[in-house]
Parts: sequence; structure tokens; C-alpha cells
Amino acid sequence: MAWIIGIHRQGGTVTGMAHVALMRGINVGKAKRIAMAELRALAEGLGYTEVATLLNSGNLVFRATARGGATAAARIEAAIASELGVACKVTVLSAPQWQAVLDDNPLTTMMTDPSRLLVAVWRDSAGREAVERFVQQDWAPDAVACGRHAAYLWCSEGILASRAAVALDRLLRDGITSRNWATALKIQALLAAR
Repeated sequence: MAWIIGIHRQGGTVTGMAHVALMRGINVGKAKRIAMAELRALAEGLGYTEVATLLNSGNLVFRATARGGATAAARIEAAIASELGVACKVTVLSAPQWQAVLDDNPLTTMMTDPSRLLVAVWRDSAGREAVERFVQQDWAPDAVACGRHAAYLWCSEGILASRAAVALDRLLRDGITSRNWATALKIQALLAAR
């Protein structure tokens, strides 16, 4: 058995690539509650393998074929709505795309607290275009940057006090979902284990 760029080969057959699904806005406060055991069972019911969740905030790692990965966001989103009764947006990235999210971050040198460094992954090209315009503005004392799949926000006074974080969320709403840097690294470790 060998691991090659996120592809698991067993007996010469490719069984899929690792992916991460990021759910926006679940298990925040008392609204949109989903048990992680239910989320794992739902993903397995859709045919995904090596399914795991991270924390209680909608981070799902799984293995899917290339074709299955391309349709995973829509399938998971529809299944959550129909089977669990919760409407939420889902963004899916492959393991190499998630690695690019980590590699592209130019703000790690500013980081003194990983909980204040946000990774905001956009759902589509319209989100990326909006972020490219957004980063042109002055957000001091915060800092913002744009990568291939995500925006990066250094929230110097914390996320809740960040003008940039609030403004980006208002601008894109369901077009993005954010994780702090500590969670982003935990997702990477979970992907690497797949």
C-alpha cells in the first residue's frame, strides 16, 4: 500500500483522493445543530470512504474518486438538507488544494496567536474576484491577502473586533467559510492521515 499525492492505491487500484468538506455556519450557538456522528454516517451513505470529522464545527475529511470529489459539495449540501433538515453551504477542496491553501498564506510571519489568523475559503470564482478587490483596501491594524483558494486575515485585536473579518463576511456571506489557522493545520493533519 502506498500513498502518492493524496491517492490511496491498494492492489494497484486507485480508491480515491482525500478531500475536505467545510460546512458554513453549523453548530454555532444553538442554530443549525448537526451531530458529527450523523455527518459521518451521511457521508458514508453517499459512498465516501475513510470519513472523519474534526471538532464540532463542520469539518469533514473523506476519500472520493476524482469525479466524486467534483460533485461532493452539492451532494453533501443536498443530503444535509434532506436527511438532517439543516440548510448550510458546503465547500469541498481536494488534499492538494488544501495544501495550496496552507502554502499560499503570506501572513504567518505576523501571527502571534493562530486563533487570530483566519483562512476564508471561497466557493467559486465570483468569491475570488470579490476578495481580490477586497484586499486592495487598507484594513490596518489588520492585514489581508489573497491566495489561489482562500483569503487570509490577520485579526490583530481578535476576530470579533476585526473590521476586515466583519466586512469580508458581510461582502460574501455564504460565498465563504472561515477557519482559524490552528484548525486549518488540524485539517491538514487529518488529510495527511487519509
